Amino acid sequence: MKHYEIQKDIQRNGLSPVYLILGEEGYLCEQALQVIRRHVLGRQQPSEPGADSACEDDPYVCELLYGDETDGGEIADRAREVSIFSSHRLLIVKWAEKLSAKDGEAFIPYLETPSDFTTIVLVASKLDGRQKWVQSLKARATLIECPPLFDQHRLGWVTQEARRLGIQLKDSAAQELKDLAADGLYTVRQELDKLACYVPMGQPVSHHDIDAVRGAKPGMSVFDLANALASGRRGQALRIVSQNLESGEAPLRILGSLVWQFRRIWKAKDSLTQGIAESHVARSLGIPPFKQREFFALVRSFSTSRLQNGFHLFEKTDSALKGGAAGSPSRILEGMVLALAKAA
Repeated sequence: MKHYEIQKDIQRNGLSPVYLILGEEGYLCEQALQVIRRHVLGRQQPSEPGADSACEDDPYVCELLYGDETDGGEIADRAREVSIFSSHRLLIVKWAEKLSAKDGEAFIPYLETPSDFTTIVLVASKLDGRQKWVQSLKARATLIECPPLFDQHRLGWVTQEARRLGIQLKDSAAQELKDLAADGLYTVRQELDKLACYVPMGQPVSHHDIDAVRGAKPGMSVFDLANALASGRRGQALRIVSQNLESGEAPLRILGSLVWQFRRIWKAKDSLTQGIAESHVARSLGIPPFKQREFFALVRSFSTSRLQNGFHLFEKTDSALKGGAAGSPSRILEGMVLALAKAA
């Protein structure tokens, strides 16, 4: 079923023992999960007002696991645990695609005889349909599909979400947000939330209002800058720095962001050298799943000696910016960027 059909399905058929939320659109996956969460809460019998809110943090009611830190046997054992604090439990397994074929097969017996007092929700962007446990999961779980919206569906989603928030969009504004939806629905929803607070009730939203709440067009991110430096693209690296300066970013803040990114790269490289799995490194550094491949490609492109030289340059640049060295801040940053890119 689609994400928008869950509500009616639960009302008609009740909660399923196992759900699989599958798709690359993170916002829709989270919305589907929240619908199931609310229905599990509705089955609780709290002893006092406000007990429902405990599901967010109470491991006896709502428990969260990650596919790269668990296996099918542990998931099944957790699901079979009986809680004296609630009549029904919710067990969420995010990043289910990280379960190996062997770990997943240990979950097959549970799928054949699931618990009556636990609802399991597995969330994954993609799954390998050739694996035995995935085939068993898809055959027995209630599947909720959350793929990215096609271009022709984005405008309808934007106007629907705006209507829910009491926002009236002019055609130009709706089109601008529709184009923004290509980067993910989370981005659009954040802009709609800001517009709901910014624009007076009853006033149509124009593209000028969108520009106002988004602020000046920012320069590209520090991640883009590090990528440009890694491959020696001096022109692109200089443009990124220039764009950030023109948008009002302070020179020391630009430097600080680059130092922060280089520290993450060095920490990741050191952890990988020690044999730590990429998934654990990503978790410790806060790298989202959709950025992991690109981030670790960046890590591999920097040698330890390049990172060491980079920090020597950062120290000199910091002293120059704070000490009033000859030349404007932009020239000082440009000199640093050229030196870092040359090392590639």
